[in-house]
Amino acid sequence: MFSGRTALVAATLALTSLVSACGSGGDAAPTDVATASATEVTVPVSAVTATVLDPGAEPRQRVTVHPPNGSEQHATLTTSSQVYQQIDDQPQQDFSTPELRTPLTATVRGEQSDPAVQVDLTLGSIGTPDPRLSDALKESEGSSAGLTVTPTGAITSLRITPDPESRDIARSAVEQAFYQSVYRTVSFPDAEIGIGAVWTLRQQVMSGIALDQVTTATLRERDGDRLTVDVSVTQTPESPVWDLPDKSSRLNIDTYVMTGTGTMVVDLNQPLPVGGDVTVGGHQSYRDPNGTTTLRQTITNRVQWAG
Repeated sequence: MFSGRTALVAATLALTSLVSACGSGGDAAPTDVATASATEVTVPVSAVTATVLDPGAEPRQRVTVHPPNGSEQHATLTTSSQVYQQIDDQPQQDFSTPELRTPLTATVRGEQSDPAVQVDLTLGSIGTPDPRLSDALKESEGSSAGLTVTPTGAITSLRITPDPESRDIARSAVEQAFYQSVYRTVSFPDAEIGIGAVWTLRQQVMSGIALDQVTTATLRERDGDRLTVDVSVTQTPESPVWDLPDKSSRLNIDTYVMTGTGTMVVDLNQPLPVGGDVTVGGHQSYRDPNGTTTLRQTITNRVQWAG
C-alpha cells in the first residue's frame, strides 16, 4: 500500500500525463483507445443527451447539420491551457502547455446512406510558440483525422491517423487538442427550437476521473443556416474518490470545480464550427485516505474556432 505522500506523487504524475498536452484534467484523452490499424487511433466519444428547457420564440424548427457530400471547409482550431499543481506546502509546479494552432481542411465523404456525416480532416502546418514542440510538429503536417457527426451536430467518434514520421510528443499534442475540442462541441436537440431557446447537453467525460459534464446552450442569434449559441459548462465528478491508474491506491476528491462560458458559431452547411471561443477553468484538491497529504491544482483551458 502506498503512503500518502507516495500516492500524491503518483497522482501528480498521472495528472501531468493527463493535462500536460491538453490543459484540462477533465478533458484529457483516455488511455483506453481502440486502434483500427498500426497508426490510426480511434478515440471513444461518449453519447450526448439533449434536454430542452425552453423552446424559444416562434418561428421554431428542428436544427439539423447538413453539409453537402464532397464539400470542403477550411478552419483553424486553437487550443491553450494553464495548469498549476502543488503538493502540501511545496513550491507550485507549472504544467501549462503552449497554444496550439491547427489549420484543418475538412472534406465530407460522399455516397453515404447513414444519416451521420463522415468528415475527413487533413492537418496543415501547426503553429505553437514552444520551440521544441514546434520542431516536433513539422512532421505532423499532412496527417489525417476524421469525425462522425450526427444530424444534430453531435460527434460520435474521433479518428486520428498521424504521419508515420510524427514524434510521440507531437502525436500526443494533436490527440489532446482534438479531444479537448470534441467536448466543447455544441449539438442541437431533436425538437423544434427558436431564438432564445435553452437546452442542456449531458455527456460523460472520461479521463483519469469520470466526470458528468453539463453544457447549457442558448440560441442567441440565427441568420439563415448560421447560428450563434452561447454556452456555459459545468463538470462534476461521478465519484467522490479517484482510483489511480496503477489500481494500487486511491485519493479522496475534496474539491472539484470546473466551469466556463463562451460562444460557438455554427453553419449548418459546414461540418466544423465557423467561429467560437470557450474558456473553462477551475480548481481541484485531492487528499490521501489518511488525510496527511493534499494535492491542489488550478486549470484554465481555451478552445477557439475560426473558419
